Order: sequence, then structure tokens, then C-alpha cells
Amino acid sequence: MTERKPLTLRPASDDAEPAIKKKGRGWEISESRLDALHDRAREMRRHSTPAHKALAEKFAEADMGRYTFKRHAVVGSAIVDFNCHSLGMAIDIDEEGEDEALAKRRDKSLEAVGIRVMRIKADDILTNMDDVLKRITAGMRMRIADRQEARRKHFDEKKNSGQGYKPRTSRGPKRD
Repeated sequence: MTERKPLTLRPASDDAEPAIKKKGRGWEISESRLDALHDRAREMRRHSTPAHKALAEKFAEADMGRYTFKRHAVVGSAIVDFNCHSLGMAIDIDEEGEDEALAKRRDKSLEAVGIRVMRIKADDILTNMDDVLKRITAGMRMRIADRQEARRKHFDEKKNSGQGYKPRTSRGPKRD
């Protein structure tokens, strides 16, 4: 029988970003690993912590328009507590006893592909829900502004390059 090796984390260098591959929905992940991640996320949704349940309840009550946060979502090779795909924003609840090095590594890989991670302590959710919601709202507004600026910049570059840019004439009612 062969000897089993313990799972260890490689030291994360500050300047190296993870490479994106054309496998496993853009990440270098096998289909079996993705299935295992989805099963784990489903299990986490079934057995949520009190802080997670409280925040999920607030998100369910809130009217955020087209922005919705999915609970325990699989994003690449990570499971985040809440994910808003249209904003490219994830919320991670810091529970007692979590591995800090693993969390930082996960956050760095998500940031490398354009997903902004907001970390909130579980105690803050349970004691200062209003402050937490204000912080999340401010983060969402920042992210919306960033996305609008990136979109504006993209279309300006396309317009100036002469690649046949043609603006839409009807965009429907203006939203803020």
C-alpha cells in the first residue's frame, strides 16, 4: 500500500496571478471536481450558520432590482457565501476557525478574474445588521459605477477605432 501525502498549500506569491484555462468553465478544474464543489455547496446551503441565515433573509426581503445574490455559489474553484454574477461581486462571511491563508488565496484568484470579494465577520452580521447592509450597499454602488465606467471606456475605444461601432437608438427607460 502506498503512503498518503498530506494536502498542503503552496506559498502564494504576491505578484503571481492564477492562469485561466479553457477547461471547467474557464478554470482549470475537472468535471468531477466541479461536481464535488456543487455537492459541497448544496450541503452548505442545507446546513447554514446563523449569520448566513440572517443575511440570506435580508437579501430575500430586499428589492435590489436585477441584482440578486445566490447563496453558497460555486465560482471557479471556490465556494463563496453569496455571489452576484451580474455585478461580479462576492460576499464571504468570516466564521470562527476559518483558514486565513486559504481565504486570502481564494480571494486573490477571484480578484484575478474580476470578481470583487467583500469579507464580513459573522459577529458583525449578528450584532450590527444595519451597518453591514449599508456596507454591502456601498460596495454594490461602487461596483456598479466601476462596471459603468468600464463599459463606457470599452465603447469609447470601439467608437474611436472605427470597428463599425453603432450605438443602439432605443435603450428603454433609463435606470440609475
